[in-house]
Amino acid sequence: DYIELETLMWQTGYLTIDTMREKRRGGIEYLLKIPNFEVKTSLSDSIIDWMTQQKTQKFAYQDRLFDALTESDMELFKETLVSIFDTIPYENFTNNTMQNYEGFYASVIFIYLQSLGLDIAGESSNNKGRIDLAIKTKRAIYVLEFKLDGKENALEQIKTKGYANAYLKNQKDIYLVGIHFDKAVRNIALFEWERV
Repeated sequence: DYIELETLMWQTGYLTIDTMREKRRGGIEYLLKIPNFEVKTSLSDSIIDWMTQQKTQKFAYQDRLFDALTESDMELFKETLVSIFDTIPYENFTNNTMQNYEGFYASVIFIYLQSLGLDIAGESSNNKGRIDLAIKTKRAIYVLEFKLDGKENALEQIKTKGYANAYLKNQKDIYLVGIHFDKAVRNIALFEWERV
């Protein structure tokens, strides 16, 4: 009942030792990683099941998200995200306040994208702030910013803080995506995007 999460994940094979190093004052520190793509996908699927209770629909959503991003179909991307949040059972929100936090919505999107095996980076920093999520595909890069209940404009923040600047050298299409969530409806209230 009291085992640390990292220890449990290591003992069950979801994490493996990547490197070890000696600490300054003695002892050894182990750096862990997910061992391979298959384990990463399996773990992501389990987290999706736990967070959203979407066992039957999740594969259709994963396929639609993958198609939307590989084809740069922003309307399909938006529609799929809205559908994902629409089908999270009401009971998931009772007796807790997770819908009151931007992090809940961002985590659902992050874990769905993580399950696709895409090259994604959450909360990466530049010299002016922190990008909520960046996604790289073979043909495009997507820079996403999330906001809850209309506090600031997500798309404007991406542009003002130059979040896409680090990706200009990649010679790929870059899409700036601002997503606003509404905690009252527990879904996307505004989805704006621009191609750079």
